[in-house]
Amino acid sequence: MTSNGLTNGLSHNDDKQETSLEEAPRALDIYSAGSLAEIHSTLNDLHKKEIAVTARLDSLIASQTELSRELGRLDLLRAHLGSQVVTTRSISSGMLTGAATTANRISSAVKRLDLEQSRVKATLEVVEQVAELKACVLGVNGSMGAPQDWETAAAYISRASKIPKEIVTGSFAEEMVPTAEVPDPPSVTLDSAAESLCGLFLREFEKAAKEGDGAKVTRFFKLFPLVGRSDVGLDIYGRYVCQGVASRARTNLNAGTGGAQRKEGFFYASALTKLFEHIAQIIEGHGSLVERHYGSGRMVKVITRLQMEADVQGGIILDTWGDERTIDRRLTDIKSYAFSFLVQSFLPAQRPSVGTPRTASPAKRDKMPDQRNSEDEGVDMKEVDGLLSEIAVMLARWSLYTRFIATKVKTPLENEKETTNEPLILPNFVEHSNLHKKVADRLISPFNVMTTFFFRRSVEKAFQLDEMPSDLTLNLDKPIVANPPHITSAVDDVMYIVNKVIQRSLATSQRAVISSVVPTIARVLGSDFVGMIQSKLRYDYYPKAAIQGAPPPEDKIIAFLILLNNLDVATDYIGRIVKSRVETDTASAPVGGDSEANQPTSLSDMFPFDSDAQFAITTLKGMQHSFETKTSELLGDGIQVTFNQVLKPRLRPVVADAFREADYLLTNDDLLERARLAEEAGEEVEAGDLVPRKFEHGWSGLVNPLKRIMTEHNFEKLLTMTVSYLSKLLEKRVWSYYGRVNEMGAVRLERDVAGIVSAVARGGKYGLRDLFMKCTQICLVMNMEEEEWEEVQTDESDMQWRLDEEERSRARGMTKSAR
Repeated sequence: MTSNGLTNGLSHNDDKQETSLEEAPRALDIYSAGSLAEIHSTLNDLHKKEIAVTARLDSLIASQTELSRELGRLDLLRAHLGSQVVTTRSISSGMLTGAATTANRISSAVKRLDLEQSRVKATLEVVEQVAELKACVLGVNGSMGAPQDWETAAAYISRASKIPKEIVTGSFAEEMVPTAEVPDPPSVTLDSAAESLCGLFLREFEKAAKEGDGAKVTRFFKLFPLVGRSDVGLDIYGRYVCQGVASRARTNLNAGTGGAQRKEGFFYASALTKLFEHIAQIIEGHGSLVERHYGSGRMVKVITRLQMEADVQGGIILDTWGDERTIDRRLTDIKSYAFSFLVQSFLPAQRPSVGTPRTASPAKRDKMPDQRNSEDEGVDMKEVDGLLSEIAVMLARWSLYTRFIATKVKTPLENEKETTNEPLILPNFVEHSNLHKKVADRLISPFNVMTTFFFRRSVEKAFQLDEMPSDLTLNLDKPIVANPPHITSAVDDVMYIVNKVIQRSLATSQRAVISSVVPTIARVLGSDFVGMIQSKLRYDYYPKAAIQGAPPPEDKIIAFLILLNNLDVATDYIGRIVKSRVETDTASAPVGGDSEANQPTSLSDMFPFDSDAQFAITTLKGMQHSFETKTSELLGDGIQVTFNQVLKPRLRPVVADAFREADYLLTNDDLLERARLAEEAGEEVEAGDLVPRKFEHGWSGLVNPLKRIMTEHNFEKLLTMTVSYLSKLLEKRVWSYYGRVNEMGAVRLERDVAGIVSAVARGGKYGLRDLFMKCTQICLVMNMEEEEWEEVQTDESDMQWRLDEEERSRARGMTKSAR
């Protein structure tokens, strides 16, 4: 009923809305009525509207009674449900309260049972530990009595040390453990026994060490950890092995006293090597014993103690070596060396005259004999070389020793990562050791200074003894006996020294050496080696004609080209030296008097610490790049000078001579008539390829003499520069025939140009053809048919033009006859 009433109400609302919408206009019309009839009509409409509204109100009033009845029923249901909820709550509370109380009581009982059980277990454990403590105390007392079983006594103390300290010092143990035989508290008894045993072990260890009884030394060494005196055991063991190291080192060093062995090249290097090998043998042989009885990582303390002894003995060896070899005096002599020859060679006004290819002739050397001899007497290069080799061996052995120590002190976690080839870290006790500082001061620093002198003096000596290759000539009729590349002797000498110095420096495995020596090599090569060649190119062998218009002297040209070859070959040598060590990561055999099979050969093996290997690679590549930059710049200038002074003045006459008798206005009949007249006169009939043949003859005579002197790389650069200039000459020559070419002549001109290009590019130099692209396109446009010309003029043409539109139009109009 309620639903119907609500539905009917909604319907009435709709009707009301519709009625209002329909009669709203009429209600407004009453104000605009103009007659009595219109007023009556409006009143009728209002009356109908009133009836409709009244009917709707009546229906709403009728439905109100039914709604009130339904609301009353809902109130009754709500009151009934409330009473039911109260009843349910009372039932639930009555049933579950007892169960909850029971559960709480059971839980408390279980907790009390667990507490009692844990207390019983703790009590039993305390009783067991006290019983164990009493057994240990009695065992120690019995073993230290008449039997004097020190191992058993130490074992009892070790067992007692595992009992918690609070049990040992507790009141229960102090009451239960003491007996008539051992009345003292257990802690006092055990401490006294441990102290007594430690003193006994010390005396017995020292006694065995003096007697040289290794078995007893090992026996008592293993007992210190059992009585809780591991630090004492490691300390006395460290002193013991250090005494052995010191004794062996003194024996090795004194072996050469008063004899010739100390003057032998590698005596001190051998002594230092034996010191490191002895320490390594101790660490390797005793490390497992220490780790097993004293615990993992405890060998580090012994290694630290050994390093302190190595500081002392190694320092003695290095100091004795420095005094014996008079290193300080040699360094003073080296630093005072003036390098007079190099300095004077860079001064144009003081340069000795050079009239022969042999630059180290006696006449040249005799100009400053006193100064040269005095300097040579001050510094003996052979002795410096021997010292450098000895230092390199000692540094290499030091590197092997530090790598071994770094490997042994790595933690177990680091050892697990060893397969990842991670770089080693130098231990702090080695890095801050006195021997490490002494190696830097007494070995690395002198090595760097001596290497700098040795290399620069070797460069100076190489140029003093420099010799030009003999029997070289530009005359193609005379064969050259010497094999290419044609270079002076200084290049081979200097590059041999470069390889030797780099090899020796890398063998030291010292980053400080690489950071000093390799940049020094780059600096000396750039300033002295390249500078000497540049000075000779500029002042001694510059290919300048003695008479205006004449070619430069042949010996000047040859010497100039040989010096350019020096730069090119030296650059190649440096690249190969660096590549052999960087790209293949392989070094040569070790320097020194002995070579070992396990000597590290790759840069990653030679430089295992941190990023030293990558640093060495970067430094070597930097040296190569620096040298290549300087030589490339000087080579470019030298090639330009060769072109300007030797080829360029002779190239224009070659082109002019090739085209001297060329006439491209002759018709086919004219050519036939000329051939007939020449045949009648008994002369040689002119061939169709006269221009290419004449050019090839002149071109070969121009470039081939230089080609057999120069290196391939230098000649290619010179040829590219020459051909670039030749293409411009040929282009001007072709343009010069504008209006002097007929259709037949255009064909012959294109053939002649193609012949010249073929002559230049002969021998596989196809890339040179691109330089003549403008010339060939000019000839191509001249000989095009009208249809082809119209086709290439369109935008759809695939032709890659080197000629612009104006040049193409000009080339199209070169022929004299109209198309």
